[in-house]
Amino acid sequence: MLNTALDFVRSSKLVMFASALLLSVVLAAVFGPIISPWDGEAMDWEALEAPPSASHWFGTDLVGRDLFVRTMEGARVSFTVAIIAVTVSLCIGIPWGAAAGLIGGRTDQLMMRIVDGIYCLPGILIVILLVVMFGRNQYLLFGALGAISWLTLARIVRGQTLRLRNAAFIEAARSMGLSTSHILRRHVIPNVIGPIVVYTTLAIPGVILAESFISFLGLGIQEPDTSWGVLVSDGTQTMESSPWLLVFPGTCLAITIWCLNTLGDRLRDYLDNRTTHRQSS
Repeated sequence: MLNTALDFVRSSKLVMFASALLLSVVLAAVFGPIISPWDGEAMDWEALEAPPSASHWFGTDLVGRDLFVRTMEGARVSFTVAIIAVTVSLCIGIPWGAAAGLIGGRTDQLMMRIVDGIYCLPGILIVILLVVMFGRNQYLLFGALGAISWLTLARIVRGQTLRLRNAAFIEAARSMGLSTSHILRRHVIPNVIGPIVVYTTLAIPGVILAESFISFLGLGIQEPDTSWGVLVSDGTQTMESSPWLLVFPGTCLAITIWCLNTLGDRLRDYLDNRTTHRQSS
């Protein structure tokens, strides 16, 4: 697995560049607030809304808080939201899609009609309504974003499972009397890992954008916590007088989204090429 990941990273200069750039953002998010002499809530009364300087690398906000530390703390929150939401999506979408594809028949039709019905609902609107009804709870936001992002994964896994359900090793497992859950766990899911990894890579930026949009509307992460969406929302209010309040968190958000989308697209092409090579050989 590690060798495959290294081969993928070395597959092109673009992948190496995107990987290095994403790793830099992650490392800055992890270690930036630690190495900075400023705390995320500490106020420098002598540098209110100050531009970038040697003391404050990204400048300060309206109340003198260090923007670099706030941006890196926001990155932590945005990444945490994405990871938890995608994990919830994987836990629902993989077994749902695999079971529908393997069982087939009316069960498959019923399960996929449920997916189609949920698809008709505006996902972001549902999250916003949940936040309004039950309060601005971060864990509710995490779970709600994951609960609306599993539908596409379920369809992907179902399609891959339909391709595998009549394979020789699946028929052999059935003839041995193995249960459906055992076949799913040991034979189906391990053989659809490739598309799942690609989906995960592409889903993370989608969740980050969704969280940023909700926080931008003022319905997501709340003070004293912060996220990229909160910082961008604050920056738009002072973009003419203090553009750095928008430029730095917005740039970090854009870089992360670009890196993840690029890696997801290239990973899909890489896995397709490997599959084609195996079939031809």
